[in-house]
Amino acid sequence: MAKWARSVWNFLTSKFKNVQGPQPEERKRKSNESVQEPNIKKQKIASPEGNNIYMQEYYKDEYNKCGVDGQESNQFEDKDTIKQESTRQLFSRLDLKHKLKLQDFIQVTSPSLQTNEECEEKNFVQSFIERLLMMDYRARQIHTQWVIASDDCEDIFKRYAPDDEWNKIQPVHPMDIQMAAFLHADHFLRQLIVTKLSQCQYAVPLLVPNPFNQKIEFPLWTFRQIKKSWKLYKKNESKSQAIYQAETPMVAFFRLSAVSTSKSQIMNSLINERHETFFHRHCRGSSKSRLLMDGVVEIAWYCPSGEKTDNFTDIVAFCNLHGDAQAHETQLKILTEESSINVVILPHLDRSHRSMTIVEQLYKNAKPLICLLTEENVVATKKQRGKIYIIGLKDRNKSDVSEELRRTINECLSEQLPVFKLGDLVKYTGIIVDENEDDCKSGKDAAEQMIKLLEGNNVSKIKETFLPCQGKLWHEWCLKNKELHQPQGNNIEMHIIQKQIEMNKIREQQRASGVSNLMKLFTEKSSKNSDKMLNFLKWLGILLDEYTSEDLSALYRKYDEKWSNVMDLKKKHEKSNQFTEEQIQLEKLSEKLNEATFGLEHLLREIGQIYESWNESVENNTNIRKQFNVSSFPQVAAELMVSGYPLELMDGDAAHVPLIWVKAVLDELIKILGDQRVFVLSVLGIQSTGKSTLLNAMFGLQFAVSAGRCTRGAFMQLVKVSKELKEDLNFEYLLIVDTEGLHALELAGRSTRQQDNQLATFVVGVGNITLINIFGENPAEMQDVLQIVVQAFLRMKKVRLTPSCMFVHQNVGDITAGEKNLVGKRRLQEKLDKMTQLAAKEEVCDAECFSDVIKFDIKSDVRYFAQLWEGSPPMAPPNPRYSENVQELKNAILSHASESNGVTLAQFRDRIGDLWNALLNENFVFSFKNTLEIAVYRKLEEEYAKWIWTLRSAMLEIEDKLHNRINNRQLDKVESRHLAQEMADTTKKLNNSVKLYFEEHKDNDILSQWRFQFQEKIKDLNCELVKEAKRRLDNIIQQREALAKLDREKTLCERKLFEKAKDLASRLKKVEFDQKALTREFDSVWVKWVSELAGVFPPFKDVNIEDDIITILNEIYGASLVTERLTKYSNIIEVTDFTTCVNFIENTKCYNGSKALTPNDQVSINTLVQSIIRKTEHQVRSKSVAKMGYKPSYIQEIEQLIKRNVQEHMCNYTKYEFKKEFIVDLTLYVCENAGMMFDQLHHLYKEANDPMIYLEKKKPEYYSVFQGFCKGATSAAVFGSLISRELKEAILQSVYNKTANDLAGEMQMNIPAFQGNRSNLEKHILKALAEEEDFDKFIKYIYYPRSYFEDFIKAKVKAYITGANSSALAILKTNIKHKEQRVITAAETATDEVLSKRGDANMWLDVFSCCLKDELEYKNKHLIEDSFQDITDFELLEEVVKKELHHITEDFNRSLKNASDINMTMFRKQPDEILIEHFCKCCWVQCPLCKVVCVNTMEDHHGDHIAPFHRNTGMTGGKYKNTKKFCVNFCTSLVASDMFFYPRDDSDDTVLCKEYRTAGPEFVNWSITPDLSELPYWKWFMCRFQVDLEKHYDKTFDGEGTIPENWRSFTKEEALKCLDKYI
Repeated sequence: MAKWARSVWNFLTSKFKNVQGPQPEERKRKSNESVQEPNIKKQKIASPEGNNIYMQEYYKDEYNKCGVDGQESNQFEDKDTIKQESTRQLFSRLDLKHKLKLQDFIQVTSPSLQTNEECEEKNFVQSFIERLLMMDYRARQIHTQWVIASDDCEDIFKRYAPDDEWNKIQPVHPMDIQMAAFLHADHFLRQLIVTKLSQCQYAVPLLVPNPFNQKIEFPLWTFRQIKKSWKLYKKNESKSQAIYQAETPMVAFFRLSAVSTSKSQIMNSLINERHETFFHRHCRGSSKSRLLMDGVVEIAWYCPSGEKTDNFTDIVAFCNLHGDAQAHETQLKILTEESSINVVILPHLDRSHRSMTIVEQLYKNAKPLICLLTEENVVATKKQRGKIYIIGLKDRNKSDVSEELRRTINECLSEQLPVFKLGDLVKYTGIIVDENEDDCKSGKDAAEQMIKLLEGNNVSKIKETFLPCQGKLWHEWCLKNKELHQPQGNNIEMHIIQKQIEMNKIREQQRASGVSNLMKLFTEKSSKNSDKMLNFLKWLGILLDEYTSEDLSALYRKYDEKWSNVMDLKKKHEKSNQFTEEQIQLEKLSEKLNEATFGLEHLLREIGQIYESWNESVENNTNIRKQFNVSSFPQVAAELMVSGYPLELMDGDAAHVPLIWVKAVLDELIKILGDQRVFVLSVLGIQSTGKSTLLNAMFGLQFAVSAGRCTRGAFMQLVKVSKELKEDLNFEYLLIVDTEGLHALELAGRSTRQQDNQLATFVVGVGNITLINIFGENPAEMQDVLQIVVQAFLRMKKVRLTPSCMFVHQNVGDITAGEKNLVGKRRLQEKLDKMTQLAAKEEVCDAECFSDVIKFDIKSDVRYFAQLWEGSPPMAPPNPRYSENVQELKNAILSHASESNGVTLAQFRDRIGDLWNALLNENFVFSFKNTLEIAVYRKLEEEYAKWIWTLRSAMLEIEDKLHNRINNRQLDKVESRHLAQEMADTTKKLNNSVKLYFEEHKDNDILSQWRFQFQEKIKDLNCELVKEAKRRLDNIIQQREALAKLDREKTLCERKLFEKAKDLASRLKKVEFDQKALTREFDSVWVKWVSELAGVFPPFKDVNIEDDIITILNEIYGASLVTERLTKYSNIIEVTDFTTCVNFIENTKCYNGSKALTPNDQVSINTLVQSIIRKTEHQVRSKSVAKMGYKPSYIQEIEQLIKRNVQEHMCNYTKYEFKKEFIVDLTLYVCENAGMMFDQLHHLYKEANDPMIYLEKKKPEYYSVFQGFCKGATSAAVFGSLISRELKEAILQSVYNKTANDLAGEMQMNIPAFQGNRSNLEKHILKALAEEEDFDKFIKYIYYPRSYFEDFIKAKVKAYITGANSSALAILKTNIKHKEQRVITAAETATDEVLSKRGDANMWLDVFSCCLKDELEYKNKHLIEDSFQDITDFELLEEVVKKELHHITEDFNRSLKNASDINMTMFRKQPDEILIEHFCKCCWVQCPLCKVVCVNTMEDHHGDHIAPFHRNTGMTGGKYKNTKKFCVNFCTSLVASDMFFYPRDDSDDTVLCKEYRTAGPEFVNWSITPDLSELPYWKWFMCRFQVDLEKHYDKTFDGEGTIPENWRSFTKEEALKCLDKYI
């Protein structure tokens, strides 16, 4: 042995000892030529700008060694200092001031630079990482910007000195960029960088010296997610393994001293001749300025593909020590100890050279040593029984050298050699292991604790043992939930309750299974701070993969074998017992695979199931809350989402969305981030077609992509939008939904078209844009995908959702051929159109082409992708063209996104619920309820209520003002345009408010569909208000003109009374009278005066309305019939059975032989009676009887109204006709009520216009004039007193008028029932009904909702005004004060103007009246002319008016001590009338099944009638055909079932409940969507009033109509609470 060793050593040394090598200068020249490094000695160490100084001096030192035996020069320490300073300068140039964090790169950024684009140095690292994350192996090829020099032509030939600026600054070396990024990255980003480098088939750092202290780090953590797959040719066996677990031969390469050959280039030729696995000096961008690679050990693996042409037959690791090995003793020691084969590159060396010591050590090592001699040209030579191999490199063909070296390594590998495992490096004490950092170590320790709990358990039983909530129980619950949403049987409510009971039992079983120690530990560790939690989860994922990988691999091998057997039998068209048996075994293997698959997603799924099963119980049981608090679980999951972890949106194993859990997590996410806007990007396509890979490349994500762990179900992940990009986008985050592929369940034998449609509909529905991923050019597969996708988009169109889509056609061969692309797009368009026509037939809608369904541009919305790999895996790197395609697609998506507002997280949460609840039903389109749209519309209606109140209140003020002007004879004509001008400011402000609401609201994209409709409705309402106001004001003008003669006569009488009083006073002024005598004297003449003056008026006739009614009806119906009914008609309002009131028409189709009215008929007749009564009341109020008096024609009009409504009713109900007796009774009853109202109003007219009554009212006024003159008062004092007295009634009336408007506005703010729209009012009505528990009131509310609403408003208004704490008194007193001030101002203005213009009393009165024309109804004609021409002291007149006015207002205030003092009859328009007009001018159409009222606030609204929740049909007497059994089903349950119903009781025609719109005109415009909400209110009502309902309808709750027992558990409190939820 010793002899053999000596001979080899002699051979090596002889090669060096006796050869007189070139002199140092010559060696240096030759070396320079080989590595292309000219002018090295020209560089100066002192250059402050040069980052290349250290390396140049280092090479210079290598070429000009000044010492022997390993002695170093005294400049070594200076070199380290210079290198460190150069490194700092490098980091400064790269703008690396802070630690690079993973979250800074996992975000949506501006488009990355293309490979040929220039980049600033400060952006090198960012560009490198971004492009690396996109799997672009050209990430290292970064171009710096050119330095712009002079434009002079002579500069071309200028001889630049070494000190020139441009020569000092060398470009940054690509590997320095990579290493700088690595050194500055946090350990999460490091791991991602290394993983991506490995995916790009690049070598990755194994040992990394710190550039400042030379401590060596072993980044074991970064290898934890690298997986390698390979195939053995001889065994035909495929393997896949985490690389840190792999035990492989390791070939270590290093060089001693400076050499002229690139070691890395040689290594590349061994691994992949077409790819630069190791960066070398001849790579693009290489320069002499490399700073950070010396001492770095990189590692790469060769993985065979199972072909004969493989370079190596098994996986082999290759390590490359950069720099001179003798300068890096630690790295060299580790490599030589861990290697299987050592390969050293040597130049000519003297025997005394210090490198020879290392050679001697390698020679003595038992491991094979391959020496590559750069200055020899010998072919491969084997020495001493295969231990030493020598290969010359000089003047040799590279391919020959590579082949010889490959053959030599293979020969060495054929022997038994030690193997290398990454984890073994931790044993070396001289290096730092990154996994020993505190956070990383604690995360590993925590994860190992969990793994210990799993040890000893069969992998396929782990989920069953430790995750019991998500297995069989969860799948059973999902099945029951689907059955719940598709009810069967006649008593649907019983079916629903039965399913709910079964589901609750499953939840109880889930709770009973408890929480395993594994889950307790997991939840405990997951609730730590963010960094610790992320480390723990990373480690747990790694260790779980490690724990299950071996078993999974074995199962997959068995599955592949079994699958091959099945396919072979299938090809033979054999349906034998063997084929069946093989299929059964395949299914069992599939189930085992599913059971053995265990990862983080299953732990998080279990948390979700624990939360869902425990949450309801926790809410109701504080004891359970003490045992186990699940309320924090959603927060943990939300924090994971914020940290970038994907959350399971749809359970792929159960094909179900855990809605309670998902909503809870999103609620917590909203709490953490706020209700941020997100743009939802979803992807859809066939399984294993690269969807996850595409998303990972586009956004740097880490969705599972390996064949054994494809995405199951759907996962969502948040990606933050970068700051610079936020300016162009309208959202904060991109939310990416990655899904399992279509046909994904084929593996388990459960694939169905329905499940694919369900998944596609869900994914398309949640996304703002959906990527449709098509792989390859298989036409059958493509057609299948397209039909599913088109159907999903068609469904979205039908439910008014408008997502967009893009098609990604992957793995297309020749994608550079433009013509081929055009042909492909044309064919795709044709297929889309064809699929659209097929899907349209299935969905029953009109669509001829895909563009009819969705906005789609075939030119820009179809992307062709190159194949992913540049060559054949496993050694092929990603195709750079694929990365470019990814970048182009990303740009296109961002372009789409820039035009969208996305959705808020709350909207996304609601959308998920809407879509899933609809998908659970059989008919998606029919079942879809857009919660977001409903909520937005409800808010819009609340705003609309405010807008129309703004218009109404403004018009009330204008009308009140013009009313005063007309009665003050300041206005003789009202034009519509004048009213519109008065409203102009209000309408302008309102229109601006409306515009802002629609444009600036966060949901303006949803609101836009109603904008025109609401703007037009506001415009119409404004026109209607103007029209109605004009009509009323014209009526007032007509009244004024009709009473003009009477008013003139009144004025004349008042002037005469004034003169008589004044004359009497002047006669008696000189006579001494006491007060009583004066009064007697005045009384004695007053009767005489009134008698004289009354004679000028025509006699005032009394009316007898009762006689008018009888006379008119006698003429129409005959005296005998009317006389007969006079004693019977009053009972008509109490009739409950109208059968005796009708005659049946037997020859009609509707007649079924029965002599009894159906419940619907009874209700319709009762509704007719109530409607006529309400319309009559409205007609009576519309007549100006109080102003103009009663006329007999009014009774005739009412009779015509009754006749018209009866005839309209009979047109709709043709199987019977009303008896004359009924019509006469109804007319008598209605006319009697109207007559009483007319009588009251006519009495007011009489009081105002009967001369005797009118003049008698004036007595106190003229007595005061008489008394004043008797006492010697001046004309000014008497005039002032008279004016004030006459203002008293006008002021009070004006105060009441204004108070009515003010009160209506205040009640809208202070009474909860009036705070909002009609729906809010209805909620308070229902609450009041439940509190009172009055069955009769419930029935009135159900059948006569409008009447009940009006009564409720009246009662609320009355209670508010007359209540103990009413503010009505305060408002009245405030308005009294206001009016007093306006009168005072008018008096002061009149005095100032008269004094300035030297006017008289008439002028004063005119100015005074003009100032009050809009404030009061003040008639002063009787005071004008010569009555007070002697007044000269107008200041006294002003003072008297103020003094008397003060007394009047004090009297008013004294008379208003209590709310009961308010005179309700004084309101010209009652506050309740104002509010009734505001709330009740809306839609009152009732559901034909349950009588719920449409909640739309517009009377003639567009679109369907809707209600937030419907009622039980039994409430309205609904029953089963030919029985007396109630039907207790809700409308919203019926329409989800397969039941039929009878639209009419008098017909045997049935309609499928799901197709209720086809049942007739009353059904066609109603939107009733399936809803399984609890609705406790009406269930409580049914139980509380069961007996009353049975008695009222003469039916029973038994048999199929039995009330479910659990309904009786609902309390009134629960019933009231649910109203806030649903309304």
